[in-house]
Amino acid sequence: MKFEEYRLSKEVKRNLDEMGFKRPTDIQFKCLPHIQRGEDLLAIAQTGTGKTAAFAIPIIDKIQQIQYKAFEKGSVIRAVVMAPTRELAQQITKVFNQIGRNTKVKALCIYGGVEQDYQIAKLLEGTDIIVSTPGRLFDLASQGYLKLNKVEILVLDEADHMLDLGFAKDIDDLVAKIPGRRQTLFFSATISKKIKQQAYKMVSSAAIRIQISPKDPVSKNVNHQIVFVEMDDKRFFLQRLITENEGLKFMIFVRTKVRAERVKLAMQRVGIDSLTLHGDVDQAERETNLQAFRTNACKILIATDVSARGIDVEGVDFVINYDVPEVAENYVHRVGRTGRGRAKGKAITFCAKEEKPLVEAIEGYTTVAITRATVTKSEYADTVELANDGTDNWKELMKQEIKKPVRKKKR
Repeated sequence: MKFEEYRLSKEVKRNLDEMGFKRPTDIQFKCLPHIQRGEDLLAIAQTGTGKTAAFAIPIIDKIQQIQYKAFEKGSVIRAVVMAPTRELAQQITKVFNQIGRNTKVKALCIYGGVEQDYQIAKLLEGTDIIVSTPGRLFDLASQGYLKLNKVEILVLDEADHMLDLGFAKDIDDLVAKIPGRRQTLFFSATISKKIKQQAYKMVSSAAIRIQISPKDPVSKNVNHQIVFVEMDDKRFFLQRLITENEGLKFMIFVRTKVRAERVKLAMQRVGIDSLTLHGDVDQAERETNLQAFRTNACKILIATDVSARGIDVEGVDFVINYDVPEVAENYVHRVGRTGRGRAKGKAITFCAKEEKPLVEAIEGYTTVAITRATVTKSEYADTVELANDGTDNWKELMKQEIKKPVRKKKR
């Protein structure tokens, strides 16, 4: 079934066509009819499956219909979307505004980490949809700047990550300010006891449950492998990969904020420019760095797991797990930054001896073995020798990072 066959406004159909959306993805196909009918929804789907459009399309169409019938002047907040990170909130808002172009349906993004005055001014101008992180949303509602009494649709996106970040109380307090008679859409990448408890508190007993969960949670568009590399030699292999794939786009994940900056300096020493994205990068610089990465002004971004979700950047050719993620689920979200939509991508994980238990945990989570890349002793030695710039300063640089002990799995 094509989007042109759906019961959608001509403006939405035209926007979808211009965005290259011809047919719905699996999650979109299964969610759209239920959302259009006003049913509550609990949807479980992996990253990169088109979840945002699955709720954005019917919400925009529904609000557009309300606007035709409403007698109020100006915008009224009809929908609230909560997301765990500012990057994801910004990305969701962008999708809403693309799909809603020329419909008069407006979406506004608000988040913490910046002064609230500008966001308050935009709120006073009026908007139909609020996309926000829970903390800032609750703050502005408590101060009286957000009028939520006419909200008809509540969406929780990446709900599992919001709970992991400790937003459960903010979510509960905020929901108490929203009318009980509403449509609730609950989207999550995973389902667990904690997720079920939160979801069933918020959705009706008649909520529709949809689960898109292939045997391997990693997208089939991603060719992902592990290569065994000693901790002190990872820098050499990263340099070689980037050099041999000049012009391609890399997203590199590391364990800590400090390590992100150290890897950036190590690459800078050999003439490779990169950007960083982590919790210590202020909001203005985060946005600048992301924009530079999106527009290919710089094709190498080094990030911590705070950025594993919510970044939907086109054309990421390689994801490099410079450090094996300590949370198994984050592996799926990291490698999901490439191979998005119909594009193909590659992901390579550098695994040191002390990180092998983490790989076992990842394979236990995905239930699928990750392909081991073979590196001969000769290839390994050549990589280290050819990448060395003739000094040993990099060793001291990397040793400044305090290595966390890896907990072995209990058997």
